[in-house]
Amino acid sequence: MEKKIGIALIGLGNRGISMLHDCLLPRREVEIVSVCDVYEDRRDRAVQKIKEAGRPAPFSTADCREAIDRPDVDAALLMTPWDDHINLACFAMRAGKYTGMEVGGAYSLDDCWKLVRTFEETGTPCMLLENCCYGRDELMILNMVRQGLFGEIVHCQGGYRHDLRDEVSFGRENRHYRFRNYRARCCENYPTHELGPIATILDINRGNRLVSLVSMASKAAGLHDYLQREKGASYDGTQLPYAQGDVVTTVLKCARGETICITLDTTLPRFYSRGFHVQGTRGMYMEDNHSVFLDGQDNAFDFKWREKWGCADAYREAYDHPVWKAYLERGVRGGHDGMDWLEMDAFFHAVSEKAPAPIDFYDAAAWMSVSCLSEQSVALGGAPMAIPDFTNGKWLSREPWQP
Repeated sequence: MEKKIGIALIGLGNRGISMLHDCLLPRREVEIVSVCDVYEDRRDRAVQKIKEAGRPAPFSTADCREAIDRPDVDAALLMTPWDDHINLACFAMRAGKYTGMEVGGAYSLDDCWKLVRTFEETGTPCMLLENCCYGRDELMILNMVRQGLFGEIVHCQGGYRHDLRDEVSFGRENRHYRFRNYRARCCENYPTHELGPIATILDINRGNRLVSLVSMASKAAGLHDYLQREKGASYDGTQLPYAQGDVVTTVLKCARGETICITLDTTLPRFYSRGFHVQGTRGMYMEDNHSVFLDGQDNAFDFKWREKWGCADAYREAYDHPVWKAYLERGVRGGHDGMDWLEMDAFFHAVSEKAPAPIDFYDAAAWMSVSCLSEQSVALGGAPMAIPDFTNGKWLSREPWQP
Protein backbone atom coordinates (compact mmCIF):
# COMPACT_ATOMS: atom_id res chain seq x y z
CA MET A 1 0.00 0.00 0.00
CA GLU A 2 1.31 3.43 -0.93
CA LYS A 3 2.49 5.47 2.04
CA LYS A 4 0.17 8.30 3.03
CA ILE A 5 1.37 11.86 3.48
CA GLY A 6 1.47 12.61 7.21
CA ILE A 7 0.20 16.10 8.02
CA ALA A 8 0.57 18.32 11.06
CA LEU A 9 -2.38 20.73 11.02
CA ILE A 10 -1.48 23.82 13.04
CA GLY A 11 -4.26 26.30 13.84
CA LEU A 12 -7.85 25.11 14.21
CA GLY A 13 -9.90 28.26 13.92
CA ASN A 14 -12.31 28.87 11.07
CA ARG A 15 -9.72 28.43 8.33
CA GLY A 16 -8.09 25.34 9.80
CA ILE A 17 -11.40 23.57 10.41
CA SER A 18 -12.80 24.44 6.98
CA MET A 19 -9.66 23.14 5.25
CA LEU A 20 -9.82 19.98 7.36
CA HIS A 21 -13.43 19.36 6.30
CA ASP A 22 -13.22 20.48 2.67
CA CYS A 23 -9.72 19.58 1.49
CA LEU A 24 -7.98 17.17 3.87
CA LEU A 25 -10.41 14.53 5.13
CA PRO A 26 -11.72 13.76 1.60
CA ARG A 27 -8.17 12.87 0.46
CA ARG A 28 -7.33 9.23 1.03
CA GLU A 29 -3.64 9.90 0.34
CA VAL A 30 -3.43 12.21 3.37
CA GLU A 31 -3.38 11.32 7.06
CA ILE A 32 -3.71 14.00 9.73
CA VAL A 33 -1.27 12.70 12.31
CA SER A 34 -1.17 15.73 14.62
CA VAL A 35 -3.31 18.77 15.33
CA CYS A 36 -2.47 21.85 17.33
CA ASP A 37 -4.19 24.92 18.72
CA VAL A 38 -3.75 26.93 21.89
CA TYR A 39 -7.47 26.43 22.65
CA GLU A 40 -8.46 22.98 23.92
CA ASP A 41 -12.04 23.15 22.60
CA ARG A 42 -10.75 23.74 19.08
CA ARG A 43 -8.41 20.77 19.35
CA ASP A 44 -11.23 18.59 20.64
CA ARG A 45 -13.50 19.67 17.78
CA ALA A 46 -10.85 18.78 15.20
CA VAL A 47 -10.14 15.38 16.74
CA GLN A 48 -13.85 14.61 16.80
CA LYS A 49 -14.27 15.53 13.13
CA ILE A 50 -11.34 13.32 12.17
CA LYS A 51 -12.72 10.36 14.12
CA GLU A 52 -16.21 10.88 12.66
CA ALA A 53 -14.66 10.62 9.19
CA GLY A 54 -13.39 7.16 10.08
CA ARG A 55 -9.79 8.25 10.41
CA PRO A 56 -7.37 7.47 13.26
CA ALA A 57 -7.41 9.98 16.10
CA PRO A 58 -4.44 12.35 15.70
CA PHE A 59 -1.93 13.41 18.31
CA SER A 60 -3.34 16.58 19.89
CA THR A 61 -1.28 19.30 21.58
CA ALA A 62 -1.09 23.00 22.35
CA ASP A 63 2.62 22.99 21.47
CA CYS A 64 2.99 23.57 17.73
CA ARG A 65 6.62 22.51 17.71
CA GLU A 66 5.70 19.23 19.36
CA ALA A 67 3.05 18.70 16.66
CA ILE A 68 5.45 19.42 13.81
CA ASP A 69 8.67 17.74 14.92
CA ARG A 70 7.43 14.15 14.75
CA PRO A 71 8.85 11.34 12.61
CA ASP A 72 5.42 10.55 11.11
CA VAL A 73 4.90 14.15 9.91
CA ASP A 74 5.88 14.75 6.28
CA ALA A 75 4.38 18.22 5.90
CA ALA A 76 3.08 21.02 8.11
CA LEU A 77 0.03 23.12 7.27
CA LEU A 78 0.05 26.43 9.13
CA MET A 79 -3.41 27.99 9.61
CA THR A 80 -2.46 30.21 12.54
CA PRO A 81 -2.78 33.98 13.17
CA TRP A 82 -0.74 36.22 10.87
CA ASP A 83 1.98 36.99 13.41
CA ASP A 84 2.84 33.29 13.82
CA HIS A 85 3.17 32.39 10.15
CA ILE A 86 6.79 33.10 9.33
CA ASN A 87 8.37 31.96 12.61
CA LEU A 88 6.42 28.69 12.49
CA ALA A 89 7.26 28.21 8.82
CA CYS A 90 10.95 28.63 9.59
CA PHE A 91 10.70 26.10 12.44
CA ALA A 92 8.96 23.59 10.20
CA MET A 93 11.50 24.06 7.43
CA ARG A 94 14.36 23.54 9.88
CA ALA A 95 12.61 20.38 11.06
CA GLY A 96 12.72 19.16 7.44
CA LYS A 97 8.95 19.32 6.92
CA TYR A 98 7.53 20.51 3.62
CA THR A 99 5.60 23.60 4.71
CA GLY A 100 2.29 25.12 3.60
CA MET A 101 1.80 28.58 5.07
CA GLU A 102 -1.53 30.41 5.02
CA VAL A 103 -1.66 33.96 3.70
CA GLY A 104 -1.34 37.27 5.50
CA GLY A 105 1.05 40.18 5.66
CA ALA A 106 4.52 40.34 7.19
CA TYR A 107 5.29 42.47 10.23
CA SER A 108 8.87 43.28 9.24
CA LEU A 109 11.35 42.93 6.41
CA ASP A 110 13.54 40.94 8.81
CA ASP A 111 10.84 38.25 8.88
CA CYS A 112 10.71 38.16 5.07
CA TRP A 113 14.48 37.76 4.85
CA LYS A 114 14.32 35.10 7.57
CA LEU A 115 11.96 33.05 5.40
CA VAL A 116 14.28 33.31 2.38
CA ARG A 117 17.43 32.51 4.34
CA THR A 118 15.84 29.57 6.11
CA PHE A 119 15.07 27.94 2.78
CA GLU A 120 18.53 28.73 1.43
CA GLU A 121 20.07 27.11 4.52
CA THR A 122 17.77 24.08 4.72
CA GLY A 123 16.54 23.46 1.19
CA THR A 124 13.11 22.58 2.65
CA PRO A 125 10.33 23.98 0.43
CA CYS A 126 7.69 26.36 1.76
CA MET A 127 4.51 27.11 -0.21
CA LEU A 128 2.41 30.20 0.37
CA LEU A 129 -1.16 28.90 0.27
CA GLU A 130 -2.63 31.66 -1.89
CA ASN A 131 -5.81 30.07 -3.19
CA CYS A 132 -6.80 33.04 -5.38
CA CYS A 133 -3.98 32.18 -7.80
CA TYR A 134 -6.07 29.09 -8.63
CA GLY A 135 -9.40 30.88 -9.16
CA ARG A 136 -11.18 30.13 -12.42
CA ASP A 137 -11.41 33.76 -13.56
CA GLU A 138 -7.84 34.51 -12.53
CA LEU A 139 -6.49 31.54 -14.48
CA MET A 140 -8.61 32.30 -17.55
CA ILE A 141 -7.27 35.86 -17.63
CA LEU A 142 -3.72 34.56 -17.16
CA ASN A 143 -4.29 32.29 -20.16
CA MET A 144 -5.64 35.19 -22.25
CA VAL A 145 -2.70 37.39 -21.26
CA ARG A 146 -0.18 34.73 -22.21
CA GLN A 147 -1.90 34.28 -25.57
CA GLY A 148 -1.50 38.01 -26.23
CA LEU A 149 -5.16 39.08 -26.25
CA PHE A 150 -4.52 42.10 -24.02
CA GLY A 151 -1.26 43.10 -25.69
CA GLU A 152 1.49 44.44 -23.44
CA ILE A 153 0.20 44.69 -19.86
CA VAL A 154 0.55 48.19 -18.43
CA HIS A 155 -1.55 48.35 -15.26
CA CYS A 156 -3.33 46.00 -12.85
CA GLN A 157 -5.66 46.54 -9.91
CA GLY A 158 -6.99 44.39 -7.13
CA GLY A 159 -8.38 44.55 -3.65
CA TYR A 160 -9.50 42.78 -0.56
CA ARG A 161 -12.92 44.41 -0.40
CA HIS A 162 -14.79 42.40 2.19
CA ASP A 163 -17.10 43.63 4.94
CA LEU A 164 -15.42 42.16 8.04
CA ARG A 165 -16.96 44.47 10.64
CA ASP A 166 -18.64 41.60 12.48
CA GLU A 167 -15.51 39.44 12.48
CA VAL A 168 -13.23 42.24 13.65
CA SER A 169 -15.61 43.84 16.17
CA PHE A 170 -16.38 40.55 17.90
CA GLY A 171 -12.77 39.40 17.75
CA ARG A 172 -12.36 39.14 21.51
CA GLU A 173 -15.46 36.97 21.89
CA ASN A 174 -14.54 34.83 18.90
CA ARG A 175 -10.81 34.76 19.69
CA HIS A 176 -9.93 36.20 16.29
CA TYR A 177 -6.56 37.80 15.69
CA ARG A 178 -7.88 40.54 13.40
CA PHE A 179 -9.18 42.49 16.43
CA ARG A 180 -5.75 43.15 17.92
CA ASN A 181 -4.31 43.99 14.53
CA TYR A 182 -7.02 46.55 13.73
CA ARG A 183 -6.54 48.10 17.16
CA ALA A 184 -2.81 48.68 16.75
CA ARG A 185 -1.80 48.77 13.07
CA CYS A 186 -2.68 50.78 9.97
CA CYS A 187 -1.51 49.15 6.76
CA GLU A 188 -2.40 46.97 3.79
CA ASN A 189 -2.73 44.03 6.16
CA TYR A 190 -3.97 41.35 3.73
CA PRO A 191 -2.31 41.92 0.34
CA THR A 192 -1.85 38.52 -1.23
CA HIS A 193 -5.41 37.64 -2.35
CA GLU A 194 -5.27 40.45 -4.89
CA LEU A 195 -1.53 40.66 -5.42
CA GLY A 196 -0.94 36.94 -6.00
CA PRO A 197 -2.92 36.61 -9.26
CA ILE A 198 -1.53 39.95 -10.46
CA ALA A 199 2.01 38.74 -9.71
CA THR A 200 1.49 35.67 -11.91
CA ILE A 201 0.32 37.89 -14.76
CA LEU A 202 3.21 40.34 -14.41
CA ASP A 203 5.85 37.61 -13.93
CA ILE A 204 6.85 38.92 -10.50
CA ASN A 205 10.05 37.18 -9.32
CA ARG A 206 10.14 35.51 -12.75
CA GLY A 207 11.41 38.11 -15.22
CA ASN A 208 10.00 41.08 -13.32
CA ARG A 209 9.88 42.26 -9.72
CA LEU A 210 8.24 44.71 -7.34
CA VAL A 211 10.53 47.70 -6.75
CA SER A 212 8.62 50.28 -4.69
CA LEU A 213 5.29 51.29 -3.19
CA VAL A 214 3.40 54.21 -1.72
CA SER A 215 0.43 53.78 0.58
CA MET A 216 -2.26 56.05 2.02
CA ALA A 217 -5.05 55.31 4.51
CA SER A 218 -8.38 56.94 5.19
CA LYS A 219 -9.53 57.68 8.72
CA ALA A 220 -10.87 54.86 10.89
CA ALA A 221 -14.60 55.37 11.43
CA GLY A 222 -16.36 52.17 10.34
CA LEU A 223 -15.76 49.96 13.38
CA HIS A 224 -16.73 52.67 15.87
CA ASP A 225 -19.99 53.35 14.02
CA TYR A 226 -20.76 49.63 13.69
CA LEU A 227 -20.13 48.86 17.35
CA GLN A 228 -22.14 51.83 18.50
CA ARG A 229 -25.13 50.48 16.60
CA GLU A 230 -24.56 46.79 17.38
CA LYS A 231 -23.47 46.95 21.03
CA GLY A 232 -24.18 50.47 22.20
CA ALA A 233 -22.07 53.22 23.69
CA SER A 234 -21.69 51.37 27.01
CA TYR A 235 -19.68 48.54 25.42
CA ASP A 236 -15.99 49.20 26.05
CA GLY A 237 -15.03 48.22 22.51
CA THR A 238 -17.10 51.09 21.16
CA GLN A 239 -14.85 53.57 22.94
CA LEU A 240 -11.57 51.96 21.94
CA PRO A 241 -9.41 53.70 19.33
CA TYR A 242 -8.82 51.75 16.12
CA ALA A 243 -5.66 52.42 14.15
CA GLN A 244 -6.63 50.64 10.93
CA GLY A 245 -7.93 53.06 8.31
CA ASP A 246 -11.19 51.99 6.68
CA VAL A 247 -9.73 52.17 3.16
CA VAL A 248 -6.02 51.73 2.42
CA THR A 249 -4.77 52.36 -1.11
CA THR A 250 -1.34 51.13 -2.17
CA VAL A 251 0.36 51.76 -5.51
CA LEU A 252 3.29 49.56 -6.52
CA LYS A 253 5.84 49.98 -9.30
CA CYS A 254 7.44 47.07 -11.16
CA ALA A 255 10.89 46.75 -12.68
CA ARG A 256 9.42 46.49 -16.21
CA GLY A 257 7.41 49.68 -15.66
CA GLU A 258 3.93 48.33 -14.86
CA THR A 259 1.92 49.82 -12.00
CA ILE A 260 -0.37 48.01 -9.57
CA CYS A 261 -3.05 49.57 -7.39
CA ILE A 262 -4.40 47.47 -4.52
CA THR A 263 -7.10 48.42 -2.01
CA LEU A 264 -7.93 47.15 1.46
CA ASP A 265 -11.58 47.89 2.33
CA THR A 266 -12.88 45.74 5.19
CA THR A 267 -14.60 47.98 7.76
CA LEU A 268 -17.35 49.67 5.73
CA PRO A 269 -20.58 48.19 4.31
CA ARG A 270 -20.07 46.78 0.81
CA PHE A 271 -20.34 43.77 -1.49
CA TYR A 272 -17.41 41.35 -1.63
CA SER A 273 -14.94 41.95 -4.45
CA ARG A 274 -11.29 41.33 -5.17
CA GLY A 275 -11.46 44.02 -7.87
CA PHE A 276 -9.27 42.04 -10.28
CA HIS A 277 -8.44 44.33 -13.19
CA VAL A 278 -5.88 43.82 -15.97
CA GLN A 279 -5.22 46.48 -18.60
CA GLY A 280 -2.96 46.27 -21.63
CA THR A 281 -2.29 47.93 -24.97
CA ARG A 282 -4.94 45.83 -26.75
CA GLY A 283 -7.60 45.10 -24.16
CA MET A 284 -8.63 44.72 -20.55
CA TYR A 285 -10.56 42.67 -18.01
CA MET A 286 -12.64 44.01 -15.10
CA GLU A 287 -13.91 41.75 -12.34
CA ASP A 288 -16.47 44.19 -10.97
CA ASN A 289 -18.58 43.98 -14.13
CA HIS A 290 -17.07 40.66 -15.25
CA SER A 291 -16.25 42.04 -18.69
CA VAL A 292 -13.55 41.80 -21.33
CA PHE A 293 -12.86 44.72 -23.67
CA LEU A 294 -10.75 44.01 -26.76
CA ASP A 295 -9.46 46.78 -29.00
CA GLY A 296 -10.97 46.69 -32.48
CA GLN A 297 -13.80 44.48 -31.30
CA ASP A 298 -15.56 46.27 -28.45
CA ASN A 299 -14.86 49.94 -29.25
CA ALA A 300 -18.40 50.45 -30.53
CA PHE A 301 -19.59 49.87 -26.96
CA ASP A 302 -17.57 52.77 -25.58
CA PHE A 303 -20.71 54.68 -24.62
CA LYS A 304 -22.95 51.62 -24.29
CA TRP A 305 -20.75 49.81 -21.83
CA ARG A 306 -23.60 48.25 -19.87
CA GLU A 307 -24.40 46.11 -22.92
CA LYS A 308 -21.07 44.34 -22.46
CA TRP A 309 -21.36 43.63 -18.73
CA GLY A 310 -20.80 39.98 -17.97
CA CYS A 311 -19.32 39.21 -21.38
CA ALA A 312 -16.26 37.47 -19.91
CA ASP A 313 -18.21 34.21 -19.77
CA ALA A 314 -18.36 34.26 -23.57
CA TYR A 315 -14.60 33.59 -23.57
CA ARG A 316 -14.80 30.48 -21.36
CA GLU A 317 -14.90 27.88 -24.10
CA ALA A 318 -11.88 29.27 -25.90
CA TYR A 319 -9.77 30.48 -22.97
CA ASP A 320 -10.69 28.60 -19.80
CA HIS A 321 -7.34 27.52 -18.40
CA PRO A 322 -6.46 23.85 -19.06
CA VAL A 323 -6.16 23.31 -15.30
CA TRP A 324 -9.79 24.32 -14.85
CA LYS A 325 -11.01 22.40 -17.91
CA ALA A 326 -9.57 19.22 -16.41
CA TYR A 327 -10.91 20.13 -12.98
CA LEU A 328 -14.45 20.63 -14.29
CA GLU A 329 -14.35 17.21 -15.94
CA ARG A 330 -13.45 15.39 -12.73
CA GLY A 331 -15.73 17.50 -10.52
CA VAL A 332 -15.19 20.77 -8.63
CA ARG A 333 -15.02 20.40 -4.87
CA GLY A 334 -13.69 22.05 -1.74
CA GLY A 335 -14.17 25.60 -0.49
CA HIS A 336 -14.07 29.04 -2.10
CA ASP A 337 -15.64 27.90 -5.38
CA GLY A 338 -13.14 25.08 -5.74
CA MET A 339 -9.90 27.00 -5.66
CA ASP A 340 -8.96 25.66 -2.20
CA TRP A 341 -8.97 22.12 -3.61
CA LEU A 342 -6.76 23.09 -6.56
CA GLU A 343 -4.35 24.88 -4.25
CA MET A 344 -4.06 21.79 -2.06
CA ASP A 345 -3.70 19.58 -5.15
CA ALA A 346 -0.64 21.62 -6.05
CA PHE A 347 0.70 21.41 -2.50
CA PHE A 348 0.31 17.66 -2.11
CA HIS A 349 1.66 16.98 -5.59
CA ALA A 350 4.79 18.94 -4.69
CA VAL A 351 5.11 17.08 -1.37
CA SER A 352 4.73 13.65 -2.95
CA GLU A 353 7.14 14.45 -5.79
CA LYS A 354 9.57 16.31 -3.50
CA ALA A 355 9.27 19.15 -6.00
CA PRO A 356 9.75 22.90 -5.53
CA ALA A 357 6.79 24.79 -4.14
CA PRO A 358 4.68 26.35 -6.92
CA ILE A 359 4.23 29.56 -4.88
CA ASP A 360 7.50 29.66 -3.02
CA PHE A 361 9.39 31.49 -0.29
CA TYR A 362 10.52 34.24 -2.74
CA ASP A 363 6.89 34.90 -3.65
CA ALA A 364 5.83 34.81 0.00
CA ALA A 365 8.53 37.28 1.02
CA ALA A 366 7.81 39.75 -1.78
CA TRP A 367 4.01 39.68 -1.51
CA MET A 368 3.90 39.68 2.30
CA SER A 369 6.44 42.52 2.57
CA VAL A 370 3.78 44.87 1.21
CA SER A 371 2.14 44.93 4.67
CA CYS A 372 5.08 46.17 6.70
CA LEU A 373 6.22 48.55 3.96
CA SER A 374 2.73 50.00 3.57
CA GLU A 375 2.59 50.50 7.35
CA GLN A 376 5.76 52.59 7.13
CA SER A 377 4.51 54.51 4.09
CA VAL A 378 1.18 55.35 5.74
CA ALA A 379 2.94 56.50 8.90
CA LEU A 380 5.11 58.84 6.81
CA GLY A 381 2.20 60.35 4.88
CA GLY A 382 2.56 58.26 1.74
CA ALA A 383 6.34 58.21 1.46
CA PRO A 384 7.83 55.88 -1.18
CA MET A 385 9.27 52.62 0.14
CA ALA A 386 11.77 50.43 -1.69
CA ILE A 387 10.84 46.75 -1.95
CA PRO A 388 13.91 44.51 -1.59
CA ASP A 389 14.89 42.00 -4.23
CA PHE A 390 14.40 38.90 -2.11
CA THR A 391 15.66 36.73 -4.98
CA ASN A 392 19.07 38.44 -5.05
CA GLY A 393 18.91 38.71 -8.83
CA LYS A 394 17.40 35.31 -9.54
CA TRP A 395 14.22 37.00 -10.84
CA LEU A 396 16.11 37.75 -14.05
CA SER A 397 16.23 34.09 -15.08
CA ARG A 398 13.44 32.24 -13.22
CA GLU A 399 10.80 30.58 -15.37
CA PRO A 400 7.21 31.95 -15.56
CA TRP A 401 4.72 30.60 -13.02
CA GLN A 402 2.70 27.55 -13.96
CA PRO A 403 -0.41 26.45 -11.96
